[in-house]
Amino acid sequence: MLKRGSRPEPFSDKIYRFRGVLLVISVPLLLIAFVVYLMPGSSSSQSMGEYALTHRKMSPTVKSTNSFAVIFDAGSSGSRVHVFHFDQNLDLVHIGKDLELFVQIKPGLSAYAQNPQQAADSLITLLDKADSVVPRELRPKTPVRVGATAGLRALEGDTSDRILQSVRDMLNGRSTLKVQPDAVTVLDGTQEGAYQWVTINYLLGNLGKKYSETVGVVDLGGGSVQMAYAISEEDAANAPKVSDGEDPYIKEMFLMGQKYYLYVHSYLHYGLLAARAEILKVSGDSDNPCILAGFDGSYKYGGEDYRALASSSGSNLNECKSIALKALKVNESTCTHMKCTFGGIWNGGGGDGQKHLFVASFFFDRAAEAGFANPNLPDAKVRPVSFEDAAKQACGTKLEDAKSTYPSVDDSNLPYICMDLVYQYTLLVDGFGLYPWQDITLVKKVKYQDSLVEAAWPLGSAIEAISST
Repeated sequence: MLKRGSRPEPFSDKIYRFRGVLLVISVPLLLIAFVVYLMPGSSSSQSMGEYALTHRKMSPTVKSTNSFAVIFDAGSSGSRVHVFHFDQNLDLVHIGKDLELFVQIKPGLSAYAQNPQQAADSLITLLDKADSVVPRELRPKTPVRVGATAGLRALEGDTSDRILQSVRDMLNGRSTLKVQPDAVTVLDGTQEGAYQWVTINYLLGNLGKKYSETVGVVDLGGGSVQMAYAISEEDAANAPKVSDGEDPYIKEMFLMGQKYYLYVHSYLHYGLLAARAEILKVSGDSDNPCILAGFDGSYKYGGEDYRALASSSGSNLNECKSIALKALKVNESTCTHMKCTFGGIWNGGGGDGQKHLFVASFFFDRAAEAGFANPNLPDAKVRPVSFEDAAKQACGTKLEDAKSTYPSVDDSNLPYICMDLVYQYTLLVDGFGLYPWQDITLVKKVKYQDSLVEAAWPLGSAIEAISST
């Protein structure tokens, strides 16, 4: 208490006397106010936790001119989601340390054939992961696509349609991503081939350039093989007409300011695993010169069993070639066009877009297992004749010695190592008409910026989706 007669201390003196305490208190308050001021406004329904989840893994800033694409690859063995982030020049931008968000689950949609709703629900965790890395304000502009492949194609009746409709309903009801009418579909081989072409040429920096500066792609899957390359507008105008219900030879694509006329064809039953069945059909119940000596068993594909019996003298390169040619129907089908591949299919006419070929999937895998491609590198320069040279050694190997010669080949594939290599050579040279000593590039991944990116179709689908908006 103040003594009687004493004068009150001026307010300014009090501030001066407690200036140290005031400084200690005010600095943290000012810092907190500054941080709150810098934070973007958000509705009361968006919690701080959701804000952190939504904006994590981003580059320091996400510009309003940037864009995202969410692509689901719904395969037979499982479902995968890819999220790609592009800048205004359509260059990939990092999401965290990677150039894409990639998450996968098992089983695939076809495992829920009896319950379409469960099939759709199986994608929810993937969708939530995708949503978490796309900024809230960009979600309505972000295209989402679901591409189902072999698994749904094999389902009977309207089962696949009911599953796809359940997926559409789930996307529309749960996410604010942009769902176009054709966003959920079963991809055909032609679409897969086209997207594979887009992916590889994008990663190589070719999109936006003239068609003659792009590379062609051959993608050897298990059930089908696709060839795709860009041709001139004039050649595209002269493409043969196809029968009703068949996929056209030419797919027009507008990418990065450039229109491309893409020759693309998918050959069903001529993927590596399906081709084994076709080769075994030729020999029927007799022995087959493509199978390693000492094997007597069966090969199962597409729900059917095929007799797989080695010749008593073992596998033979030239005799195996002869059977592979019959399986491809190279000399049996009538070609009604100027130039054909096999089975009477138009070959696109050739040209500059086919000069440089990138050959993917099982071509790379078998080359690595046979020892003429380094499995630790993303690509390899080889020639079609490399497959024939490797086949000479494989066809001279007995089954009992095969494991020590090819240690990285799965036991179930060992009896067919001669068959696979012979088929791959025959497909390239006799089927697609390549010069045996032509340089080709086996590709598994493509270097882009500071990363290696898988040479797979989802990136191509994302680029088309962004380019068309």
